[in-house]
Amino acid sequence: MDRLLLVGADLVAISLLTFAVYFPRHHRRDLVAAFLGVNVGVLAVAMVLGSTSVGIGMGMGLFGVLSIIRLRSYEIAQHEIAYYFSALALGLLTGLSESLDLLHTGLMVLVVATLYAGDHPRLFPRHRQRELRLDSAYTDEEALRAHLEVLLGGRVLNLSVKGIDLVNDTTLVEVRYVVPNASRAAVTKPREGNPRTDDSPHGRGVRA
Repeated sequence: MDRLLLVGADLVAISLLTFAVYFPRHHRRDLVAAFLGVNVGVLAVAMVLGSTSVGIGMGMGLFGVLSIIRLRSYEIAQHEIAYYFSALALGLLTGLSESLDLLHTGLMVLVVATLYAGDHPRLFPRHRQRELRLDSAYTDEEALRAHLEVLLGGRVLNLSVKGIDLVNDTTLVEVRYVVPNASRAAVTKPREGNPRTDDSPHGRGVRA
């Protein structure tokens, strides 16, 4: 009976994390299956390991191995890594527990609540981050900053030049900035003309 309660609590927690927190905010369907599959898979394996003499050490080893395989096989964003590890943690918390006590329930609530608050859209809503390829080679950081503030319509907080191509006259830059209000578009359209993006062998434009 305790095992069934643990399974039920895990399914409730991962469902809240996936369907009530992650998907309404990010709308990425493929990771819904990934979070659910990883959570239930880890839960099942951890329960089997917990019922043998292998112990918690093997369970933590499984946590690390699954994480490495997933992160090396496909690139995901930093906030999605947080959801991924939370799904793993929920599976381990319930799979390696003997009963659904107050401590384990509180930890599961803490995991879900942390992601709910930390990834909430009202947390720093005016802050943005973009990687742009500009159609000019900027060697002057102040000129680059001024151009980005006009282009993005916000105040640049930090910029990092990833590459300058003097032959093709382009600059690849990662920029963090804040917009005047949350409803304003993060990236504006090119100011004039109809430039082609860098997907064209000869066209030049701005691509986020």
